[in-house]
Amino acid sequence: MGWGNLKNGELLRVAEAQFDIFVSTDQNLRYQQQILGRQLAILILPTNDWPTLRSKGKEIASKIDILRVGDFSEINWDVDE
Repeated sequence: MGWGNLKNGELLRVAEAQFDIFVSTDQNLRYQQQILGRQLAILILPTNDWPTLRSKGKEIASKIDILRVGDFSEINWDVDE
């Protein structure tokens, strides 16, 4: 999408104009950005390891299904499972 140069709050602002949910593996997002009042839901995953994410696809999709605009959620599973 050509967003490689966007950083921090700017990325969230651009994303919330086009999407309902923002999925990230940035464990520090909640401490670095204003997350309350966002016009999208934010989901934080505990790893960016593709095989792990692939194996947890159903769990991630289930979580996404229940998120609503303004929600903030983190999935916490043992990444060594």
